Amino acid sequence: HVHSSILIRSKIFCTQQCQNIYLFFVFLTVEFDDCAGNKNATFDASDPSFYVDADLNLAPQRDVVDCQPVLFIHGVSAHADDIAQVEITGLPLQVNTLRRLPYRSKRSLYAPPMTVTENQRGPFPRVLGRVILPGTPRSHFFRLTGPGSDRDPKGIFSIDIETGEVSVSRPLDREAIDAYMLEVSTTDLAGNIAEGPVMLVITVIDQNDNRPIFKEAQYTGEVLEGSPTGTTVMTMTAFDADDPGTDNAALRYSIIRQSPNKPFPNMFHIDAERGDIVTVISPALLDRETLPTTTYELEIVAKDMAGSEVGLTGTATATITITDKNDHAPEFTHPLFEAHVPEGSTGVVINLSIDDRDDPATGAWRAIYSIISGDPTHSFEFQTNPDSNEGMLSVVKPLNYEATAFHTLLVKVENEDPLVPGVSYGPSSTVAVHVIVEDINEGPVFFPDPLHVTRNENIPVGSFVATLNATDPDTRTIQSIRYAILRDPAGWLGVNPVRGTVNTSAALDRESPYVHDNKYTALFVAVDNGIPPASGTGTLIIHLEDFNDNAPYVVPSVAQVCEDAHDMNVAIVGGWDKDLPPNAAPFKIELGKQPGLDKTWKVSRVNATHSQIMLLQSLKKANYQLPLLITDSGMPPLSNNTEVKVQVCICKKNKKICSSAHSHFSSLLVMLATLLLVLLCKYPHTEPPQGALTFSVGSPPSSSFKDLKINKILQTFNQQN
Repeated sequence: HVHSSILIRSKIFCTQQCQNIYLFFVFLTVEFDDCAGNKNATFDASDPSFYVDADLNLAPQRDVVDCQPVLFIHGVSAHADDIAQVEITGLPLQVNTLRRLPYRSKRSLYAPPMTVTENQRGPFPRVLGRVILPGTPRSHFFRLTGPGSDRDPKGIFSIDIETGEVSVSRPLDREAIDAYMLEVSTTDLAGNIAEGPVMLVITVIDQNDNRPIFKEAQYTGEVLEGSPTGTTVMTMTAFDADDPGTDNAALRYSIIRQSPNKPFPNMFHIDAERGDIVTVISPALLDRETLPTTTYELEIVAKDMAGSEVGLTGTATATITITDKNDHAPEFTHPLFEAHVPEGSTGVVINLSIDDRDDPATGAWRAIYSIISGDPTHSFEFQTNPDSNEGMLSVVKPLNYEATAFHTLLVKVENEDPLVPGVSYGPSSTVAVHVIVEDINEGPVFFPDPLHVTRNENIPVGSFVATLNATDPDTRTIQSIRYAILRDPAGWLGVNPVRGTVNTSAALDRESPYVHDNKYTALFVAVDNGIPPASGTGTLIIHLEDFNDNAPYVVPSVAQVCEDAHDMNVAIVGGWDKDLPPNAAPFKIELGKQPGLDKTWKVSRVNATHSQIMLLQSLKKANYQLPLLITDSGMPPLSNNTEVKVQVCICKKNKKICSSAHSHFSSLLVMLATLLLVLLCKYPHTEPPQGALTFSVGSPPSSSFKDLKINKILQTFNQQN
């Protein structure tokens, strides 16, 4: 087809800018040919005072008081779109309906608006129009200034200095500049402005030279399954750089391909003008679980020229995903599940499988398992396998075959997301799980454990100590139990393998290093005759009572004294005993039975545990063995003959010369003895505290300060020796 054609038959002539044009006056008839009979062709004029009637006559719609010197007529049909320019330059003589105005002698420079179509081909320059100056003298010249002429972009437009014709020198691009604002004036021979300047507007008329372009090459959208027909999925938007006021940028959208095209090819529709994609398929058929795919791809075309055949196109792809809603309840794959669990064990015992047709990536598919009944002791627990959606049943408290050999659990499965209205959990969403507990040969159990008994340490060998009591948890079978010693550190005990009676096989000793806090601990084992045999362990703790079986002894065993000392106090000695009160202190310390000792030595009681050794006469430098007899308070008491070496030394200033190498130890003893005697002299009335086994000196009840002093000195002595 020929794109469009509008021909102007004649020009309208008016002496004074077309004033007082009366209604029903026909200016001219236009020609418009769209090669299809001009069916449904419409026209509009740039001046709202004019219109084109059905016979293509240009006529005023009302009495026109004034009009512009240039008029544009726009014709459009389904096959053509074009614009024509009408110049109003004068009034024909035969038309007398226009009132003439008085002649104006003053010249008036007039620059009518001009248009130029973009992308025109040569030859150039091409005349666009003419600037009017009535009665232009030959001495006046036209001048054109402004952007596009003498300013950037320079050289596009020029004007004939004599005739005022305006020309364009090259093709234009409306998308770069859509209008040019120039100024026209006239000058005299000297270059002085004679008329103007007046504004000249040159409008670049759009051509359809730009295709629609989508903002994105790939669009994605989602629609929930079961959505009502007409639900909007997404909006496609394209952009056309052509003039938005023309059909060159009037876009129309269409879907040209749907993949896959099942269950039918037109599941979606796009609004031709807005680009909204909506669903066409019914809610019942928009079922994610029955559709052949959950993703559809649409090829969208945007065409300008309001979608006409001559319009330019742009394409994009829309991917639509049918999203899931929880319209299917999970169902167990079996009506019954059965698990076998060894008694006493824990962990996963069975996996329960389900079917759920919803989307595995959503909460409509993910399952939650719960035990409705059958677990009063909370021995079982469920977890969901995130990959398979199976329910993993675990035993969290060991099961006892003898207590309950069979458990029946009623289990329910639900989804994380709630079901949609109208869908509910059915009978297949619950299932029974039978848990069968398998008997395991369990080891005997001691009771009580540990077993505490109290015995005297001096009981005879073979004496009865205790009877062990171990029972077999496997009450549904009859098994025998035999006992044995697992750990007997001192080797003091024996056990009857059948009856479990424990007797002494050696003497008990409370003072043994195997006894701690007067308690002796032994470990026993009980073994049944199951297949395979099972065993259990039990502890026996014997609390040993003390017996006076240890004789006391005297410390220290060495004492020193100066040969010329005026103080005849040699040392303070104390008694020690491994036994406990009352089989230990108070101690009796006295001279041995050798004749003549009482002429040189004297032993005096200090308190319940210590005594004072004194010289009755001076001795020469030498080592003397002083025999002593110490007796405890046990019933019967035990005595022990011992000796204390007394070193008589020569003392000169700070130097002591003795007959032994223990001079430092003896010096310390003498110093301590001297200090203690001073304290005893200061506090003569002393009585020792009962039961003391440390190297200390007591004091009377009325003098606690003395007790503290003496005990502090003896404590220091004990730490150093």
